[in-house]
Amino acid sequence: MPAKKKVTSEPSGRQAAYRARNRLGLLKAGQQVLAEIGPSATIEQLAGYAQVSPTTIYKYFPNKDVLFAEALDQMWREWVVWSYNGAAPASSLEAVIDSARKLFYVKQTHPFFGQVLSRVLTNPSFMIAAVKGGGVVTFQALAKQGLIESEDFDKRIIIWSYILLGLITSVHLTGELSPQEAEKSFAIGLSVWGLSEAKINKLMARPLVFQETK
Repeated sequence: MPAKKKVTSEPSGRQAAYRARNRLGLLKAGQQVLAEIGPSATIEQLAGYAQVSPTTIYKYFPNKDVLFAEALDQMWREWVVWSYNGAAPASSLEAVIDSARKLFYVKQTHPFFGQVLSRVLTNPSFMIAAVKGGGVVTFQALAKQGLIESEDFDKRIIIWSYILLGLITSVHLTGELSPQEAEKSFAIGLSVWGLSEAKINKLMARPLVFQETK
């Protein structure tokens, strides 16, 4: 009697690669939609950019907001890696502050990402999750090292998130502040972490080093 073929529920390597490729394509389309329309775009508009049916999108993501959030997160993470000039995030307070300051110059260094930020900033609740998300882990690490104040950390990170969001909005959406003016306000905001004026001045006096973008 011939042996029965083993049945497995795991997708083949080719199927997994196919799904991964399709999912990446949807994320790229999501980034394009965020840049040109913003997070208010409909599922039909997203499907049009991706050249698929809305049903196809739902095979990979529960809804458009999840897709947009992941599309933004992907760009954000890539930018963060670039902003640290090869250093590990939270490796030093100086590296973290330098990275945050570079956000004010995104339009000059990463025009497409800057365009996405301009659109996404019209939806503060969507953007605050991005600003706060990765920042929590980074600032927790700094607090554990005693580099910033750890008492009432949860309250401080909320205040910090809104400070940074407000400054990014003033630079990239409303144009109320130039990057240089935003840096001055940023220095004032750093006091939320219990840093002395001398320490803040020393951090802000550091010249920013911008890597070449690919």
